[in-house]
Amino acid sequence: MILLALGVAVILVGIDRLTKWLAIVYIGENNSIPVIKIGENEIINLTYCENTGAAFSILEGQRGILIAISSIFLVGALVVLFSGKVKSKLIIWSISLIIAGGVGNLIDRIADGYVVDFIDLKFIGFAIFNFADICAVTGACMLFFAVLRDEIREYKARKACSVDDVEGDDPVTPEIIEND
Repeated sequence: MILLALGVAVILVGIDRLTKWLAIVYIGENNSIPVIKIGENEIINLTYCENTGAAFSILEGQRGILIAISSIFLVGALVVLFSGKVKSKLIIWSISLIIAGGVGNLIDRIADGYVVDFIDLKFIGFAIFNFADICAVTGACMLFFAVLRDEIREYKARKACSVDDVEGDDPVTPEIIEND
C-alpha cells in the first residue's frame, strides 16, 4: 500500500511540474487569464506568480530555511511511512499527498529559488496557489480527519470499557460496590 501511495505521489509531482510549465509558457510573467467570469466579475483566473516564500509568502526570501524545513519534514514523513507503525490506509494516503505537494514545491525552490503559483480564486480574494499546494492541503485535511476519527474511536472504546466495568463485568468492581 505504501509503495502504491508513493507511486501516485510521484505521478502527482509530475502533474505539478506539467501544470507549472504550462503556466510559465502560456500565462507568462505578470499576466492573468480569466477562466471563469460572470459578467464583468472575474471568479477564477490563471495568474502567473513567483512566490519566494511559503504559504501566504511567509518567510519570503528565506530560500535556504524553506529548503531545509521542507527536506527535514519530507524525510520525517518517509520515515513515518516506512516505520511500519502506520496501518491506516487513510493516513498512508494523506501523508503521500503531503509528500507530493512538498516535493513539487521543493523542486521549484531548489531549481529556481521560487515556487510558481497560478491558481487565483478572485471570488474570495485568496492567495494564488498551485497544484502542489492542493495536494499538500488535501493531504493535511485528510490527516486531520483521520487522526480525529481515530481519537473518537479510541474515546468511545475507553468509554465503553468504563461503562462495562461499572456494570459488573470487571471481577473486582462488584466487591467494591457491595462493600460500600
